[in-house]
Amino acid sequence: MTSDGFVPVGFEPPTSLDNDQFHLEPLGPQHNQADHAAWMSSIDHIRSTPGYPDGNWPPPGGMTLEDNLADLRRHADDFTRGVGFTFTVLEPGSTRIIGCVYLYPTSSEEWDVTAQSWVSADRADLDVPLADAVARWLATDWPWERVDRCGR
Repeated sequence: MTSDGFVPVGFEPPTSLDNDQFHLEPLGPQHNQADHAAWMSSIDHIRSTPGYPDGNWPPPGGMTLEDNLADLRRHADDFTRGVGFTFTVLEPGSTRIIGCVYLYPTSSEEWDVTAQSWVSADRADLDVPLADAVARWLATDWPWERVDRCGR
């Protein structure tokens, strides 16, 4: 296991999930402008999505593009170190970002991982299909057994 026991030593995390509705790939600095545009245009929708009950994200007033870039760099570093895995959600065959998936440790003894996702307001129809596809993916390709789907 890694020092925090989140994933087994030597575990190679999947780097994509594809279907006819979306494509997932690791989130990184290269996604900054499209990621920023996607969530900034959907703050109210994301804040009403299961898994975002504390009201801390996204910030009601948004954030600067530079602050978003710092956040994306942190997520990419977490992925590299195996301490958290964040994926951008793109329309198939496109660079248009329509959501995000976060896989992070939980402080609860009840769960191995917390899985959160959001989609942009104009793609709200993908909210449940994305969460369900991620749940199936976690069951088949990831090392965790007890997944907190944040009310889904």
